[in-house]
Amino acid sequence: MSQAEIHAKSVQPPAEIETASAVDRVRWACETYGDSLVLSTSFGVQSAVMLHLVTSLIPDVPVIFIDTGYLFPETYRFAEELTERLNLNLRTYHPLKSAAHQEAVFGKLWEEGLEGLERYNRMNKVEPMNRAIKELGASAWLSGLRRNQASSREGRSVVEQQNKTTKIYPIIDWSDRDIYRYLSENNLPYHPLWDQGYVSVGDWHSTSKLGEGMTAEQTRFNGLKRECGLHEVTGGADYQI
Repeated sequence: MSQAEIHAKSVQPPAEIETASAVDRVRWACETYGDSLVLSTSFGVQSAVMLHLVTSLIPDVPVIFIDTGYLFPETYRFAEELTERLNLNLRTYHPLKSAAHQEAVFGKLWEEGLEGLERYNRMNKVEPMNRAIKELGASAWLSGLRRNQASSREGRSVVEQQNKTTKIYPIIDWSDRDIYRYLSENNLPYHPLWDQGYVSVGDWHSTSKLGEGMTAEQTRFNGLKRECGLHEVTGGADYQI
């Protein structure tokens, strides 16, 4: 067992972490995990909040970006803009097989129901993240999940253990108003597709605009599911050190 693994298993977050501010949560994570701490981003609708919040306190934190090869053109441009503006220590990871290779061999998995989606997500998101965690020697991972984003996130704690990796959600209890206020006060942008009616942005083939009568959860994966596998304890999300 590695030192990072031993350390991850031995840390218990303080009870007050649940009521602490987002800044104090990030500081605790930094003081506790040091160089084995990473931040993930999808360069999604509100990603500028976490990127600015965390790098303001930990400028050199490795920022993991999983590029599936199926992102919107606007997402790639948004990523370039924020990377330069915030001087991100960006670490981009790709699936082992290219998008063209996958489609030639497996077809369009996202069109093959829930089973196809889960296979797609394991190949394009979970495996690259597992690889990133291992290669960067990470034992703890900062993520921008929020409870009001989906029913699957309502019961999340600020700090959780996902197999061998500790996950910290500094803005888990923030409202949409909190997000808007932070972006405005720091002159930060929403994802450019926000103005076109997208409330959540992932791969172009599995993301839709928010239509009348829809929930935000239904705009992803044709409403079949909300999580892509990165934040599921089951379903193949190993995150082994």
